[in-house]
Amino acid sequence: MAHRAGRTAMTKVTEAILAAGEDRAVFVCDFTPPRGSDPELLEGARHLARADFICVAYNPGKLVRVDSVAAAFAVRERTGREVVFNLAPRDMNRLALESRLLGAGLLGLENVLVVQGDAFTDRDGVPAAKDYTATGLIRAVKQLNQGLDYRGARLRADCDFCVGASLDLSRGIQDEARLAAKKVEAGADFLVSQPVFDLTLISDFLSAFEKAAGAPLAVPVLWGLQILTAEGVLFSNVPQDLLRDLERGRDGVDIALETYALFREAGIAGVYLVSPILRGGARDYQAAARFMEQAA
Repeated sequence: MAHRAGRTAMTKVTEAILAAGEDRAVFVCDFTPPRGSDPELLEGARHLARADFICVAYNPGKLVRVDSVAAAFAVRERTGREVVFNLAPRDMNRLALESRLLGAGLLGLENVLVVQGDAFTDRDGVPAAKDYTATGLIRAVKQLNQGLDYRGARLRADCDFCVGASLDLSRGIQDEARLAAKKVEAGADFLVSQPVFDLTLISDFLSAFEKAAGAPLAVPVLWGLQILTAEGVLFSNVPQDLLRDLERGRDGVDIALETYALFREAGIAGVYLVSPILRGGARDYQAAARFMEQAA
C-alpha cells in the first residue's frame, strides 16, 4: 500500500514490533472517539503524533460515540499516524460485523483489536447481540482474510487484517491465560493488555499461557502502561505506594517513565499507552505527549 508523506512506514502492528527489534519500544496509544460528529473534536489526537499507532476505542462506557472505524480513518487523516480500530461483537450480528470489517478494509485500515465490550445490564435497556464471542470474531476476521464470509461464501477480494486480542490480568492469571490461548489458536496476531504495574504478573502469565497452550506464547504483546493522575479513573490494581505518590503531588508522567524503564529492562518491545482518564470521561493526551517525548 502506498503511503502519504508523514505516514509511518509500517502499517501493521506486528510488522512495526518486528522492525523495532531491541532498539526501541513500539507505542500504541489509546484514543476515545468523541460524542459528536464535529471534526474538531478529534483535535486531541494530534498530541499523539509521536505514537507508532493510535488505537481508537469502541464505545467506551457503553456511550454513543463516533464509530471506531470512522474515527480511526479520520484520526489517521488528521495525524498521519497509523491506527488500530477496536471492534466488539456485543452490538452487531454477523452480517453487520463482517460488513463493517469490509468497510474498514475499503478505507485502508489494517489493524483491528477485538474486544468483548462491557456487558449490558437491565438498566441499559439495550439488547446484546450474541452471534460471536470475542474468540469467534477473531476467527471470523481470519476467515475474511481468506476471502470467505460467515456463510463460507467467496468474497470478491480477500481482506488483509492484522488482528489483536485483549488481555486483562486482573481477571485472574490462569483464566486469562486459558482464554488467551484460545484467542491465539483462533488467529490473534498480537495481544493488548490492560495496564500492568507489577511485572511479576507478566512472567506468571507467560508461564500460565505455556501450560495452557502447550507451547510458549509466540505472538507479541503490547503491555498496558497507564499514566496516572490523582483525579483519574483506574483500570487495574495500582500499588498503594504509587497512589500515595500521586496524593503527595508526584507527576503521573514521572511514575509512568519509571515503570517504562522497568518494561525496557524486562525486554518489553510493545507498549499500550493509556492517557489519563479524568472523571467525566475527559482525556489528558498532552500527558501522553510529554511521556513519549521524555521516553524517546
